[in-house]
Amino acid sequence: MPDDLYERYQSAHAAHRAHRTACTECTDTSRCPTGQRLFESFARLQDAYLHRQRSNRR
Repeated sequence: MPDDLYERYQSAHAAHRAHRTACTECTDTSRCPTGQRLFESFARLQDAYLHRQRSNRR
């Protein structure tokens, strides 16, 4: 059974990566508003996924 949280986390990463590749404003140290939103979404989902993984190991 697919893990919905994992898939959302990976989709957010792909969206951020695609934006970063195409955006001329985003750099390693700063992001445009869209890039920042995509990065924050990715980071939140990654944190939630990793937290759940750690919780499941206990």
